[in-house]
Parts: sequence; C-alpha cells; structure tokens
Amino acid sequence: MVSLGALWIPIIVSAVLVFVVSSVLHMMLKYHNTDYRKFSNEDEVRTAIRNGNPTPGQYLLLYAMGPQSLKDPAMIEKFKQGPSGLVFVRQPGMPNMGPLLGQWFVYQVAVSLFAGYVASATLPPGTAYLKVFQVVGTVAFVAYAAARAQSAIWQGEPWSATFKDMIDGLIYGLVTAGVFGWLWPKV
Repeated sequence: MVSLGALWIPIIVSAVLVFVVSSVLHMMLKYHNTDYRKFSNEDEVRTAIRNGNPTPGQYLLLYAMGPQSLKDPAMIEKFKQGPSGLVFVRQPGMPNMGPLLGQWFVYQVAVSLFAGYVASATLPPGTAYLKVFQVVGTVAFVAYAAARAQSAIWQGEPWSATFKDMIDGLIYGLVTAGVFGWLWPKV
C-alpha cells in the first residue's frame, strides 16, 4: 500500500489543475450561461422578496412540510396555481468571489484527498498508470458529479444544467485521475 502522506503532491497538483480547468470552463467557454433564466418581472420579484426581509438561506415556494399540509385544500390550490420552487437568498451586496473560490479550492483538495485515500488503500506502489487512473478517476467523478442528479430530481434544477455540471465533473475527474496516474509512487 501507499501512505496517504506520499500522495500530497498529486493531491495538491490535481486540485490546482482542476481549479484552472474549472476557471476555463466557467469564465472562457461560458456554456453555463444558459443554465439560468431571468424573471420577466425581476424588479417586482426582488421587491417582494426584499419586503419579506428574509435572512440568507434556502426557501421553499410553496412551503408545505409534512403530509398533512399537502392534504390541505388551500395548499393544493396554491400548487395548482403555481409557481413552486426553491429560492436561495444571499447577503445583499456584490458577491465576494475570494471566499467562494477559496471554498471551491478547499473542496477540490478534499476530493483529491479522498480519491488519494481510496487509491492508497487499494493500490501498491508501481501500479500501472491506467489502473491508478481508473480508481482515482471513478472516485473523483463520483465526488464532483454524481450528487448533481439530486438537484434535478428533488429541487427542480433543469436536467440540461445538471448534465453540463456532470460533464464538468467528468472532466475534473479525468484531470484528477491523470495527475495521480502520472505522479503515482514507483516501486
């Protein structure tokens, strides 16, 4: 087996490269720009939400918790009338990208750490590139992409946006796998 400490270089290098690749995918290619829509009455929606004075968080529209509330005729009528959805509210002001990008990088290090852990527990030094690629790539893909389907299933995220995120996750998984295969300890 390989100690996890022996994998700190591929862990950091793969996280850095995934960070760069994700920046290219999101800032230069811009294919995610169609994932979001604008309300035709955006100012009125913003005013209504602001008048409710919500704290930052996650809100259901329509808020119906438990089976009893879903049997209420008034609630059934509200669902028929629509809309229903999930709304995320942030602090007022321009988003500060520094902390968001910092959290994203920490997540990438965590994915590489767990992928490295699985590989270190299952593969000996000198394992062929392709076998390392297979194990690490699978774990990284699952971490970056598999859970995205839950957003489409339970939160109403369009499947087109989910599939794009999953393709991104596949790319991140391949980059992570490539780095580990390249830097895997030799015998």
